[in-house]
Amino acid sequence: MTNVFDVLKERGFIQQTTHEDEIRELLGKESVSFYIGFDPTADSLHVGHFLQVITMMHMQRAGHRPIVLVGGGTGMVGDPTGKTDMRKMMTPETIASNCKCFKKQLSRFLDFSDGKAIMANNADWLMNLEYIPFLREIGRHFSVNRMLTAECFKSRMEQGLSFLEFNYMIMQSYDFLELHRKYNCKLQLGGDDQWSNIINGADLIRRVDGESAYGMTFTLLTTSEGKKMGKTESGALWLDPEKTSPYEFYQYWRNVADADVERCLSLLTFLPMDEVRRFGALKDAEINQAKEILAYEVTKLVHGQEEAQKSQEAAKALFGKGPASENVPSTEISRTEFIEGMDIMDLLTKTNLIPSRSEGRRLIQQGGLSIDGEKITDLKHKIQEADFKEGTLMIKKGKKIYHQVKLV
Repeated sequence: MTNVFDVLKERGFIQQTTHEDEIRELLGKESVSFYIGFDPTADSLHVGHFLQVITMMHMQRAGHRPIVLVGGGTGMVGDPTGKTDMRKMMTPETIASNCKCFKKQLSRFLDFSDGKAIMANNADWLMNLEYIPFLREIGRHFSVNRMLTAECFKSRMEQGLSFLEFNYMIMQSYDFLELHRKYNCKLQLGGDDQWSNIINGADLIRRVDGESAYGMTFTLLTTSEGKKMGKTESGALWLDPEKTSPYEFYQYWRNVADADVERCLSLLTFLPMDEVRRFGALKDAEINQAKEILAYEVTKLVHGQEEAQKSQEAAKALFGKGPASENVPSTEISRTEFIEGMDIMDLLTKTNLIPSRSEGRRLIQQGGLSIDGEKITDLKHKIQEADFKEGTLMIKKGKKIYHQVKLV
């Protein structure tokens, strides 16, 4: 059986390891309990988290046991990594609600039956710690000088780093120790931006319990130009279909740059690597076939085969100039609102196609808006009930964004 370490390495996941040879040997000889942490900063996971989810799926399929750690405790502090300012403080109620949403989503990707995976919440141990005993047992093992050299802290020194955030690394390290004691967790995984936190956790286990523990980080989901993927005009690319529709999700992957297709197929699907390389080698118009496969496979993993099929059919109907599909994102508006006509800016705002009226003006002035195939050039254009054909009209924003409006 192929060692999952080799699978992850071939597919381009692995960035850094604490002990590469030992980790590979460990994953090849026994079932290893490992963990990845998710701080509940929103009520849904986004596509950046999905790379970690795929990693856990690879590991579980190879016989290892995932421990999903939701940060009910660390979420009260906030990870300073990658942030220029302190995160907005969340209420305990919001954090608890977000944790529940994460659990529900992650249960779709991992098998939690019969102890094959574990869901834990670090609030269970962090919220009840006593300050002085914690400092004496754990705090004494951390060098402030060494902590300040960590990238997550260095980047914040000019803007100001609160003492609250300074505790985050110690808390995450303590998580690893707690999971090691409770579940014999030997390996922590995470994005490459978590390297400083991960190595400190492994070091803490060695110092306090005198046992071996390991860390491994994975590539961040970025484009070939080094920019983070998963940002859309309306914000993050969420895994929750209520926040990002399956069609919008599909379209994001259908429209990635040619240079990113092979990397995305490798990291975000389970297609065999010989197929990934074959699709990645396609050029010019043929690369669109690979993009359709990428979009379908990723949407199928996140939203299921039925939604992936619907999204694919909707895209083909629109871009093949076929009939409008019922699966295209849509907004229902009362026909009474069109009795005296609706201002085009109001319509674009109601359908969430523009973040502001100034953005809408730019869109029209640059020739980027059409309704039922007719380009809109008048900033004061009004939509009348008579403009609807069989109770619907299709708005096209730019080259690739479609939105249907239905009268009710």
